[in-house]
Amino acid sequence: MHIDLLIHSAAQVVTCAGPPGPRRGPAMADVGIIPGGAVAVHGGKIVAVGPSDDLRATYTAEAEIDATGRAVCPGFVDPHTHLVYAGDRVGEFEWRIAGASYLEIQASGGGIISTMRATRAASVERLVAESLPRLRQMLALGTTTTEVKTGYGLNLDTELRQLEAIAALDAAQPIRLVPTFLPAHALPPEYAGRPDDYVDLVVQEMLPAATRWHAESSFDSSRTPLFIDVFCEQGSFDVAQSRRVLEAGRALGMGVKAHVDEFSALGGLEMALDLGAVSVDHLDVTGPEGIALLAASPTVAVIIPSVTFNLGGSHYANARAMIDAGVALALTTDINPGSSPCPSMPLVMAISCRYQRMLPAEALLAATINAAHAISLGRQIGSLEPGKVADILIIDAPDYRHLAYEFGGNLVGTVIKQGVVL
Repeated sequence: MHIDLLIHSAAQVVTCAGPPGPRRGPAMADVGIIPGGAVAVHGGKIVAVGPSDDLRATYTAEAEIDATGRAVCPGFVDPHTHLVYAGDRVGEFEWRIAGASYLEIQASGGGIISTMRATRAASVERLVAESLPRLRQMLALGTTTTEVKTGYGLNLDTELRQLEAIAALDAAQPIRLVPTFLPAHALPPEYAGRPDDYVDLVVQEMLPAATRWHAESSFDSSRTPLFIDVFCEQGSFDVAQSRRVLEAGRALGMGVKAHVDEFSALGGLEMALDLGAVSVDHLDVTGPEGIALLAASPTVAVIIPSVTFNLGGSHYANARAMIDAGVALALTTDINPGSSPCPSMPLVMAISCRYQRMLPAEALLAATINAAHAISLGRQIGSLEPGKVADILIIDAPDYRHLAYEFGGNLVGTVIKQGVVL
């Protein structure tokens, strides 16, 4: 059979393949290594994975890549980002060094509200121009699919403008983008003291407008889902308000996500699980009872070590306990201008191994197949298996563990997106 591309003679082909669904428990220690492996690609899809001698005897290819001495693995999936915004918050970096906390900065008018002001003043064209360099960095570091949230508009016009920018960025560069609508990210200043009135606006006007936009967008035609998200936290939205937002989004056909247990356990985790959330994200203060609930649920737990690292904290999400309990765990950069200006999934893997006692195998699975399930795309991407999209990385090291072992550089030598060598 003649195919488009054959990658062969790899020191390791790390498939991340396994039974359907996200990996859990002991299965997170098995990344599916084929020594001396090969991957056959045709029409943007993987057609075969196996020993190089077998695939070279079966296929002829339009192009071949000799991966001798290098590891091959799936492209990274980043399941939680805020990468579309205007401006920066570099001044807040100094405030934090001087001792100000995230919540103190937010209460003083910084944080999300600061980015809201800059984003409201930006056109779609400016949002695209400022966000494209971030996506180029992510691509060079191996990310081939990423979720992108709104949430820096906090009014109908700007939230829709962010969605337009996400769609334009999806068309302008190779990384596949998956949109999430997050109008309940913070309380805008014009609704100070009136959070329930703002939730009314979100539920009655903003969510229906977002679903209409999605139905007319390229995302709908490509069967890319639209998610609803909320920041359930002190100083943002309480459990009852968050439930209203998520229930309304779910009723309109959106997949449910939620920021929960970042600084305080308000009950948002239990609420989101009750609503059948696809993922719950942050989880820095989730305790044993919450971990047990997560392990018994189909929901993916998305943890964000780059935020704790950036904020100079020491209380990371208890990834070790979560994995040992059987939680489906994923990693993300949460790239954003305030709490995590980080484009690098390999750096997130490196932090998780050092501070959260994750094994390199667990970190890779959390950054690929489990992250794909956190955005409902686990059947399409996240592992090297026949029938899946050919999103493939060739690593400039003979062993995938170097991705977490080394840090500060970039071992991603080649990125292949939908079978195209970039």
